[in-house]
Amino acid sequence: MGPKKRRVQKESDSRGNRKYIGAHVGIQGGIWKAVESCTQMGGSSFGLFLGSQRSWKRPPLDPTAADRFRELCTLQGFHPHHILPHGSYLMNCGSPKEDVFEKSQALLVDELNRCSLLGLSLFNFHPGSSLGTITTEQCVEKIAGAINHAHRQTPQVVTVLENMSGQGSTVGGKFSELKGIIDRVRDQSRVGVCLDICHAFAAGHDLAAEGGVKAMLDLFDQEVGLGYLKAMHLNDSKGKLGCNLDRHEDIGKGEIGIAAFRDIMNEPRLDNIPLILETPGRPKFEYAEQIKLLQSLVIENK
Repeated sequence: MGPKKRRVQKESDSRGNRKYIGAHVGIQGGIWKAVESCTQMGGSSFGLFLGSQRSWKRPPLDPTAADRFRELCTLQGFHPHHILPHGSYLMNCGSPKEDVFEKSQALLVDELNRCSLLGLSLFNFHPGSSLGTITTEQCVEKIAGAINHAHRQTPQVVTVLENMSGQGSTVGGKFSELKGIIDRVRDQSRVGVCLDICHAFAAGHDLAAEGGVKAMLDLFDQEVGLGYLKAMHLNDSKGKLGCNLDRHEDIGKGEIGIAAFRDIMNEPRLDNIPLILETPGRPKFEYAEQIKLLQSLVIENK
């Protein structure tokens, strides 16, 4: 018999604070492959899809695969609060089309059940879109209703709303819209927000300006509350400030620039939450290199 495997204690990725950086990774070959991929790239948090993005109906999660995922997370030291599953892009919990709304609501329940099987505590998804045929207020009501329904059907998992770029008729480009949804959720201990940096910039938050990150977080605290901030997506932006376009770019290669990410890496209000890359990557500047770059931005002995 070989030596007993020892559980790895996953440390934060910074030298002077507690930043947990990772990336959105694939599940091809088995859902546990996400854990292996993140470990290989040197991450301490990660995002993943929980099934196919191309179908409303997916085969149930294999219990053996779920067990292997949980075992690897324990072995590699990944805490559930540092793993951020991402919802299907098919889902629109604010849809005015009743058939799409019903399928979206059912898919949200399925996603939360998958989280429970995997031992995960967070689930991130795009709030939804009015499609331009109902009011934003009506759309917000439908999204909150879907969340309340899903909470009744599933235990514990926190539903994490993502801020949007303000493109088209999507809801969530304004912090006030996210707060409107949260206000209508009955169990507010089970709802939170993931701030996407590219989306925030595209929606008009000038993160490229000096003090821009602090200003955005101050406004978020005022309008929503930092207690609801559960995660962040670290993406530079191909589009300019206020463009309302969801176009991710590699860290430091877009319109936001490296200074904002330095501010993020040294902002204590962003300690202990998953910081997830969703960048396109380019030769010799894939996720592993971008994680190292972010780590290097931490100012020691601040």
